[in-house]
Amino acid sequence: MTRGLSRRALLGGTVGGLALASALTGPAATAAAAATRAAGAGNRRGAVGPEPYVPVAVGAGGGPAGTDRVHVLKIGPDTAQTVLVLVPGMFGAAGDFRLMARDLVAAVPGVQVWAFDRREENLADRSGFATPDPAGYYLDGHYRSQDPAASAYAAGWGLTRTLDDLDTVVRTAACGGRRRVVLGGHSWGATTAMTYAAWDFDGRPGYRGLSALVLVDGGVRGAFKGTGQPVSDSPEEVRERLAAIDGGAVFDMTLSGVGLGSRAESTQIWYQLAGWYAHHDPAGRSVLQPRLPDALRPPSPVTNAGLLGTLVDVGFGWPNDISVHSGRLADADAGGVRGWVDTGITPMSRVAAAYAGGPQPAVWEWYWPSRLSVDLDVADPYADTGLARSLGLRLWHAGALDTPLYAFQTSYAKGAIASGARDVVANSRIPYGTYATDDGMTHLDPLFADTPHNTLTRTLAPFLTALR
Repeated sequence: MTRGLSRRALLGGTVGGLALASALTGPAATAAAAATRAAGAGNRRGAVGPEPYVPVAVGAGGGPAGTDRVHVLKIGPDTAQTVLVLVPGMFGAAGDFRLMARDLVAAVPGVQVWAFDRREENLADRSGFATPDPAGYYLDGHYRSQDPAASAYAAGWGLTRTLDDLDTVVRTAACGGRRRVVLGGHSWGATTAMTYAAWDFDGRPGYRGLSALVLVDGGVRGAFKGTGQPVSDSPEEVRERLAAIDGGAVFDMTLSGVGLGSRAESTQIWYQLAGWYAHHDPAGRSVLQPRLPDALRPPSPVTNAGLLGTLVDVGFGWPNDISVHSGRLADADAGGVRGWVDTGITPMSRVAAAYAGGPQPAVWEWYWPSRLSVDLDVADPYADTGLARSLGLRLWHAGALDTPLYAFQTSYAKGAIASGARDVVANSRIPYGTYATDDGMTHLDPLFADTPHNTLTRTLAPFLTALR
């Protein structure tokens, strides 16, 4: 979902968010009651549906039994002649795309979306979401966790492994050339899609199997420079990061800065729990609030939907990477409990439905390989550099790309997404690029925004229609 977060920014968001929570006031109780109904049990916009979640066998990766496979969440008709394969970003999973994909396939007949889950998704124990007490299962430590010291195999799960797996999915989607395949992604998933297009698969350029490329708030050629999160790709930085991986730091720990735990998966578990309770009992008093760390606990009682709102809404000071424009806490009801008021483009019910997942597919990937972070940083120049070659990155065909490209950007990177995409188009054989911007969106809004307010799906639909 996100490319990478500053620990300072995260902790700043924590403090600022709680200060804001204590000061928030809303309209009269009648409006609060209406908002509670909007976020209540009767509202199931974006509820999880029966779309198939299909395993795809891939090459051996040295991991535990059952990890030599990826998964695809399929949204739309199997009879579609165009398959849009979407790759989630850092810490993202296939569930990121479920809601926007439903909107997209409804707008563009003849398109099916395949949302890609990387092989590391097999490491997560999500069985607790099928139990009567998910909070107890996870927060009391009953789940199966991955010990980095026993996970040396993950040191090899970098970009080469990911692209080999993705290639299997792309070729499966193509069905022997009988269907068009459009490849895209969100955030670092967009970067992954671009590296696939330029990759050399034993003499076969990746772009030759594609009809178009779709970049959603991510990419290459400085696409993230406007975020204030510099790419760590100098030879010295890369050597230090590889040494850390060799020393056992095989999983990226960026999200530990949120303050919800020190394990690789801690924050993701909390987010999914918050979504699960907000989805299944939005108006009920928060199950998780008493168990939150002091720094993140709202100062007054909230509902399950209200708690999720304090963890994801941009108004609580969270960085652009992990927030949405949803609304605010309602005035307290007669019992002193505050619900959630939807005032933004992304209703909390949709965030809850997406975050809930459970058991599969989900929105948050638990175990992001540190080596994949290194490789994606080094791939940013989108060139066959000496450093890229030293890491085994086969970015040999960037200048030969010849498929149409669509790029969408939010306020996240301050214009750098489109600038990077235009640079790629100008220095390749891509026939045309289509660019769209909505500065009123955060990095996650395009994934979960309500249908009438989602500029991504509204502008991507005609691009896909024109390919036919």
